[in-house]
Amino acid sequence: MEIRKLAGAVALAALSIGSAQAKEGGDQYPNGAETWLGGAVPPPGNYFINYFGYYGGDLVDGNGKKAPAGEVDAWFNAFRFVQTTEHKILGGNWGWHVIVPVVHQKVDLGGAKSVNGLGDITVNPFIVSWHQKNWHWAIGLDVNLPTGRYKEGDARQSIGANYWSFEPLFAFTYMGDTGWEVSAKFMYNIKTENSDFRQVPGGPKMDYQSGDEFHFDYLVGKRFGPWGVGLSGYYLKQTTDDEIDGRTVEAFDGFWSEGRKGQVFAVGPTVSYTTKSGVHFTAQWNHETKAENRFEGDKFILKLIMPL
Repeated sequence: MEIRKLAGAVALAALSIGSAQAKEGGDQYPNGAETWLGGAVPPPGNYFINYFGYYGGDLVDGNGKKAPAGEVDAWFNAFRFVQTTEHKILGGNWGWHVIVPVVHQKVDLGGAKSVNGLGDITVNPFIVSWHQKNWHWAIGLDVNLPTGRYKEGDARQSIGANYWSFEPLFAFTYMGDTGWEVSAKFMYNIKTENSDFRQVPGGPKMDYQSGDEFHFDYLVGKRFGPWGVGLSGYYLKQTTDDEIDGRTVEAFDGFWSEGRKGQVFAVGPTVSYTTKSGVHFTAQWNHETKAENRFEGDKFILKLIMPL
């Protein structure tokens, strides 16, 4: 496939590494970020969470085969502030959060370029959380803002997705008396149009509508005193087609599938450590597989949770 066509096809593949990874349409949410205690929103108070990590992968087609060109490497750090209040809604505590990511990324589409900057900021004005014996659960609505750098027609210089998205979510955590934990966070991402899409620099502007997605993070782990070990990961499945100017994106060159629907599954080991003062550390490696129409690679995340 000639680079011009590949660049057009992948133009939405690296838009949102600023939120910690890459795919067609832009991942404004860092898949795999919420594993340990994923549904256990902390009690009333103020909290700081820091995510630091690396993502590297190769572009794959609709059959999961590696593209003739297309690689990404990204280092990222996301700062998150969470406040849980005493105010009750349906018996649960109301809270809110904001996430501010920064990133260094390099995208190679037969010619590599690097870029640094702010990614797409996430705010959630509506988090409600409940706790009952071994069970913890929460609902919320993330709003992803188009604050990241966007270069029309050049995915190699784009960090932001250049559209808004809205993401209702449900998360739960089960913490057993014998130290076992099962956590999951389920999300559905609904995107607005990117009206500044160009297949190549200087080309005509088009309206690109990325498809909606269902995705979730998960963890199964066992705690031994302050330590925990387990398996964690994520799954993503695009549920609607990508469209350009209201028409479904067509397959071409035997590479992209009709509608360019993305999917990926990831799994890997994780460890956690909690100090006596309540500071929580986690580390994880997620290896991606079964990917289609997006990047497929490996992600490493170090996470810190601390009360303020």
